[in-house]
Amino acid sequence: MTLTHLPDQALGDIPFYPMTRAASCPLDPAPVLSDLRAKVPFARVRLWDGSTAWLVTRHAEQRALLADPRVSADPYRPGYPFQSQGLRDITDETQTFLNMDDPEHARLRRMVAGTFTVRRIEGMRPVVRKIADDLISDLLAGPRPADLVSRFALPVPSLVICHLLGIPYADRDFFQLASATLISRETSTAAMKDTMAEVSGYLEQLISRKLAAPADDLLSRLTSEQIQTGQMTRQELVKLAHLLLLAGHETTANMITLGTLTLLRNPGQLAQLRNADDPKLLAGAVEELLRYLSIIHTGLRRLALEDIEIAGQVIRAGEGLVIPIEAANRDETVFPRAGMLDIRRNARQHIAFGFGVHQCVGQQLARVELQVAYAALYRRIPTLALAVDPGDIRFKHDGLIYGVHELPVTW
Repeated sequence: MTLTHLPDQALGDIPFYPMTRAASCPLDPAPVLSDLRAKVPFARVRLWDGSTAWLVTRHAEQRALLADPRVSADPYRPGYPFQSQGLRDITDETQTFLNMDDPEHARLRRMVAGTFTVRRIEGMRPVVRKIADDLISDLLAGPRPADLVSRFALPVPSLVICHLLGIPYADRDFFQLASATLISRETSTAAMKDTMAEVSGYLEQLISRKLAAPADDLLSRLTSEQIQTGQMTRQELVKLAHLLLLAGHETTANMITLGTLTLLRNPGQLAQLRNADDPKLLAGAVEELLRYLSIIHTGLRRLALEDIEIAGQVIRAGEGLVIPIEAANRDETVFPRAGMLDIRRNARQHIAFGFGVHQCVGQQLARVELQVAYAALYRRIPTLALAVDPGDIRFKHDGLIYGVHELPVTW
């Protein structure tokens, strides 16, 4: 195979990333991103600080690089392609196993992985079902139209993660606002640092209470098993708790909302899902929605530790990688007619949860939450409909996680 470098380009010729989605097709990847995928597996892109990185456009190359030990997730390495100034400036406050390399990554991940096994998460299904049913009952008893985000999509995973971690749900306004601040690329460094300090202080106090009076929850278990035995520092636990809290509600909440919007725009698919009694069809529909939507909005970020030869391209040591999973999940060579939603498709090759050693530790919980939420919502409210013109829906173009601010619905 002949190895090449893409020709040098003037800075103005290099596209800016993240790219803008088309207003007429807000659920699809940006047109420029799709065009690049059709042309090349790699392209240079310009980032917010004027630096450039390699954009990996296709499914095969993304999976290969995400599984390659020569590719680092460590933001402390020179050349790492940060999403924003604010996120670069709070690297110390946000360092968790999510952005560490092995062996440290594996050490910390093992401490929580046992909580998220398929067997344990399946055991939580009745809890998730009751939460969803109670929220739907409240929704039906309330006024119409209603905002599906605040009335259902956000409370479901928030209640579940609070139950799992042992965090008082009464504090939801605090951590939901903090999460929204931290995942916005427009948040200033000062606001990032202030918010992180508030969240860390809150979790510090909560961990102190768990040390004094442990309960049957994950934070209590980690406090007793890891901190008291010296396997994890208190600071590591604070950061880990924040990661689980943030990732445990923001991602699923946006998937519930966007999945519902997508199905309402595809009524034939929604009818199939609503009327089916086959759990396998429901599970497959969730995988297809994860593929179709891919809500991680600004790409996974990595760095080459060594020269890597792949698909006719040389990625040099120290060069940054941007991995937009929405591009891979719309790759026609893996998913024929990828731009169409098909809930009967076998979509299990999607990488909505990442790939390799860093793939999402909580993916089984997300699957259960989505299966329960979708099934309960559409069966109990069969006449669910948008209460606004689709063009009036405001999308989260500025966030690290894609979604909508509100979704007014009626029935």
